[in-house]
Amino acid sequence: MQLFYSSLINETSTSFVFDKEESKHIIKVLRKKDGDILFVTNGLGDLFKTEISLASDSKCTVSILSFEKKEPTKHPLHLVVAPTKMNDRYEWFLEKATEIGIQEITPIICDRSERKVINKERFEKIILTAMKQCNQFYLPKLNDAITFKNFIKQQHQGQLLIAHCEETDKKSLKSVLNTNTKTTILIGPEGDFSEKEIELALDHNFIPVTLGNTRLRTETAAVVACHSVVFFNE
Repeated sequence: MQLFYSSLINETSTSFVFDKEESKHIIKVLRKKDGDILFVTNGLGDLFKTEISLASDSKCTVSILSFEKKEPTKHPLHLVVAPTKMNDRYEWFLEKATEIGIQEITPIICDRSERKVINKERFEKIILTAMKQCNQFYLPKLNDAITFKNFIKQQHQGQLLIAHCEETDKKSLKSVLNTNTKTTILIGPEGDFSEKEIELALDHNFIPVTLGNTRLRTETAAVVACHSVVFFNE
């Protein structure tokens, strides 16, 4: 199944017109024509089976044939990950985490962060493309970048974890995970969280965890954490 996306389509829609860019892709690149079937999601768990009624490369129009609602996961995962110095590494994480199954991502700016500015629009496009390619029906939420201190002060629900490399008392991620529970995991920058940040997280009820015996890159640690949570709940 090839999946298309629009945030404007909903369960009350009877027809829909794609924007010019997507229309051109559907008609010119994919060579779709009148009568062809397209599957569309709005990223909110809704899947629409549609039929092309006007094969125009500027305003491809479809009629909605059927609609179904996909149930959301019972173990939502929120990864809070420091931006990497090289953008392509963070983009790789965004793509793979979306494929594996993540619900929310927050770029966090830490004491040792080498990159403090992100291109949110580009990151959102990468997440959207990955969602369509792997036939996911929920679009992961990408939050604005936030400082570590401001993030910690917010109210958080569910299981709160921080993965760091300091030689202190830590539990394995697998040993602390709970099924069917929202989980938030903090992943630090290349230089790891500072001692002050770790102490602040512990003061706000975050549990320190380890992701294994080897020292992982930021983006690798994030993907390992994502897969671990999803695999644990399967």
